[in-house]
Amino acid sequence: MAQGRRVERVAALIRREVSELLVNGIKDERVSQGMVSITAVEVAGDLQHCKIFVSVYGSGDAPQQALAGLRSAAAYVKGELGRRLKMRRTPEVVFVLDRGLEQGTSVLSLLNKLESERQDKGEPAEGGVAFSD
Repeated sequence: MAQGRRVERVAALIRREVSELLVNGIKDERVSQGMVSITAVEVAGDLQHCKIFVSVYGSGDAPQQALAGLRSAAAYVKGELGRRLKMRRTPEVVFVLDRGLEQGTSVLSLLNKLESERQDKGEPAEGGVAFSD
């Protein structure tokens, strides 16, 4: 049980430090073009590997460019984490593009579209009661 709390604490520290590096440390143009945010950090139980899920606000090729910039800066990020966290072994850092926000937005737009189609047809809303005069 204590091991799980330690992994969660290390993940929270990594998230905080990498967020700071995104603002002040990484100078790659590809990363600074789009708005990059960290959505989640997964650390392995042995603290040797770390997946950092990022979301990039932008359209077209911006997310892939930002991810390429982050992947090229992974060694720098690992070095900075080692200096800042003072761990015996710094985990290997892997950046992964998180598409959860995009998927959530598309589901919401589909739901809104269905609702507007229902209203156009005059069907009652889900769970609602239709009154006629």
